[in-house]
Amino acid sequence: MHDSDQQHSEAFFSGLAQPGIQRLRAYDPGHDLVAFRRRFKDSHLIELGSNENPYGPSAKAKEAVLGVIHESFRYPDPLGADLKRALAAKHGVDTASILLGNGSHELLMQFAQVFAGPGVDVVASQFGFAVYAIAAQAAGATLRVAPCNADDHAMPRGHDLDAIAAAITDATRLVYLANPNNPTGTWYAADAFAAFMARIPANVVVAVDEAYAEFVDAPEWASALTLQNQYANLIVARTFSKAYALAGLRVGYAIAHPGLIAVIERVRESFNVNSAGLAAAEAALGDEEHLAWVIGRNAEQRETLASALRARGLTVFPSQTNFLLTQFAAPGDNARVAKIEAALCELGTVLRPMTGYGLGHCLRITVGNADENRRLLAGLDKVLA
Repeated sequence: MHDSDQQHSEAFFSGLAQPGIQRLRAYDPGHDLVAFRRRFKDSHLIELGSNENPYGPSAKAKEAVLGVIHESFRYPDPLGADLKRALAAKHGVDTASILLGNGSHELLMQFAQVFAGPGVDVVASQFGFAVYAIAAQAAGATLRVAPCNADDHAMPRGHDLDAIAAAITDATRLVYLANPNNPTGTWYAADAFAAFMARIPANVVVAVDEAYAEFVDAPEWASALTLQNQYANLIVARTFSKAYALAGLRVGYAIAHPGLIAVIERVRESFNVNSAGLAAAEAALGDEEHLAWVIGRNAEQRETLASALRARGLTVFPSQTNFLLTQFAAPGDNARVAKIEAALCELGTVLRPMTGYGLGHCLRITVGNADENRRLLAGLDKVLA
């Protein structure tokens, strides 16, 4: 099919879609990494654009996958009961408070599918994860974007909880937060979040995305889970894709009041988490030694890489995640940054452009292992020279 034919047919079928979908742009996953892997198959491609865990999953998780693969002709447990019991034990909640997802992305979309729609407001922060806006628009809701806690876009910061609370209207039914936040790496303190929740009406669901929670070592941070007994309208989403290194198996989960979970369950797809993912996630959850090792290596390399980037005259924003938002040019000089990013790709190093977030003067860099970070810096020195 010619490009013009495809565009014509897409325009035709877009007109048949509901209004929210007509205006929607699909989630951009970044570069075609499969094509890059084929291109650089004889050399080591450095993939530092998707915030994956370079150390890989627990050996116990790998064994668990092998243990269930012979049953792949069977449907997976539609309830995910074993994994739910393991999560319930870890977090001290009832299994009825847990919802499993095909990664946390599916869950974030479901929150809007259930609690948003035409005539409903959804509130999220400037520089928040792209999926929040996609979820709101797909549901046909109105997205209200609260400004971040800094006026200067050259210094992107995290959520301004006061601004987010002020953006809530009588039509608001859903608020998305991220702690820490992607793509900025920023976070907010436990006392600030407690004060925020005290201001939120009971008929507004607050969804806190904690995809990077395991990497946090800031003493002022605390999981939103600590407040769930106080607020039935609070839901926390987490994933096994990051610290647990199971991105390829797609397992996420949400914890909330059983009544809230029961309503979302109505739209959950049948068998939405595969057997290998269920088994691997349960095993990974039980391997606390491997998780602690991964977290330790990430913290070490995060500081080492940040220092090395700053030594090269770059602005590296504080992070409590496994990535660093790094400024490569003055705000508005997106062309220069695009050239740097493209030149690194030619050397086999993939970073994440930030133009879609309004941060085109920055690149997001996943914290790799020591060898990956060394090769990144060597390539960067060539490009900047």
